[in-house]
Amino acid sequence: MSDEEHHFESKADSGASKTYPQQAGTIRKNGHIVIKGRACKVVEVSTSKTGKHGHAKCHFVAIDIFNGKKLEDIVPSSHNCDIPHVNRTDYQLIDISEDGFVSLLTDNGGTKDDLKLPTDDVVLTQIKEGFAEGKDLVLSVMSAMGEEQICAVKDISGSK
Repeated sequence: MSDEEHHFESKADSGASKTYPQQAGTIRKNGHIVIKGRACKVVEVSTSKTGKHGHAKCHFVAIDIFNGKKLEDIVPSSHNCDIPHVNRTDYQLIDISEDGFVSLLTDNGGTKDDLKLPTDDVVLTQIKEGFAEGKDLVLSVMSAMGEEQICAVKDISGSK
């Protein structure tokens, strides 16, 4: 036996998987799917029967939920596809920093400071104008496969 010390570098997260398997034939429109490593929302599904001994194939047309790009994939309907765990969380906006990051209030009273302002112009102007006017804004943050992005904004200042 050697007297060397072994160092293991842990690169794992909490152990929760970013995706789960689902049979391609059961995935429907408005569901989610992973295409080319990106979390996408399915906008169109068509199933084709093939020849005598072939598999039925599912043709998916989907839009990336973070950058809006259209992606397509064809998978045999009996095979499994990766489905992303997509979560949507609401946070109250506290501040917008000079470098384009937002400071958000979490449910347990802490702050979340690692999100950039969205690239979507409509949501971006709603956030900036609402914040400039001193409104209480709640931002919806969508997260999937280790990515997070602000996807919607709500004004709650009138509901008091």
